[in-house]
Amino acid sequence: MSGLFSPIKLAGVLIPGNLFLAPLAGYTDKAFRELCLEFGASLVFTEMVSAEAIARGNEKSLRLMERAPGEEQLAIQIFLSSPDQARRALPALLSYNPTIIDLNCGCPVPKVTKTGAGAALMRSPNTIAEIVRVLAGATDIPISVKIRSGWDSREINYLDAAEAAAAAGASMISIHPRTRTQGYAGRADWQHISKLASEVDLPVIGSGDLFSPEDARRMLQETGCSGVMFARGAVGNPDIFQRTRRLLENGTTTEAMEGTARLRLGLKHLDKSVRYKGERNACKEMKKHFGAYTKGMPGGAAIRNELMRCSTYQEYRSLIETY
Repeated sequence: MSGLFSPIKLAGVLIPGNLFLAPLAGYTDKAFRELCLEFGASLVFTEMVSAEAIARGNEKSLRLMERAPGEEQLAIQIFLSSPDQARRALPALLSYNPTIIDLNCGCPVPKVTKTGAGAALMRSPNTIAEIVRVLAGATDIPISVKIRSGWDSREINYLDAAEAAAAAGASMISIHPRTRTQGYAGRADWQHISKLASEVDLPVIGSGDLFSPEDARRMLQETGCSGVMFARGAVGNPDIFQRTRRLLENGTTTEAMEGTARLRLGLKHLDKSVRYKGERNACKEMKKHFGAYTKGMPGGAAIRNELMRCSTYQEYRSLIETY
């Protein structure tokens, strides 16, 4: 069992384990990444950052790349549509000293794909290769690529995309085995992870339908992937990393936090967010996180309704302490 939890070696970089937090727009900011690291995540990814915005010096985008306390290894995910954007973004990107640069080839959101970025790149493995070649040729930093199964059910080409990226110098591939048209609906096809892991000579990180430690163990056992990447399963549930490591190493794990413990964890999350974003912004953005922290709790709907009315840190704290 202990062999399921293991470090991942890339060129010049040793990732201490194989339990990753996926890049999630609007969620994986400094506060949440710091919290997941405290619970044992091996590597956490920033929210995806526009390479064009980086090149233009957009302050909001640049802030997304700031390292969190305790974030010894910084994995920055970028989205772009052309090698030229990669060239122009690199100087500013490298000034943040990332440990890994991750290329997004999986975002299904129309405002991203209509620019030729995100999952739209799955329709052009040659463009993926060109972008990776620019990034890998300009730095010794490992380049990872996050892909989907393909654009739609008629264009399942994850092997082509991964092989093009590998040939161009990528060091790691992560895959969410749904198509762009599926979005996050239906079931992830883990067989695509298995096939990719067996045919590409790079570490392959699997994602999709990971909501418990047992899901992660099953993916590692069934697919032979090198590591797993929690996405929605970690939101409101950052202790999933600690619990998963225990399961992989010892064969048993603890129960997920419930009730008051989950609310206290949410308050700790808010405290970190206030530190980085200021009280007003943090209290507004935490509503979606508290929606996740209270999901499935006895009386969760009632306290969730109360939490949604909170606008200051003290209001959140008083309500949670009363509960």
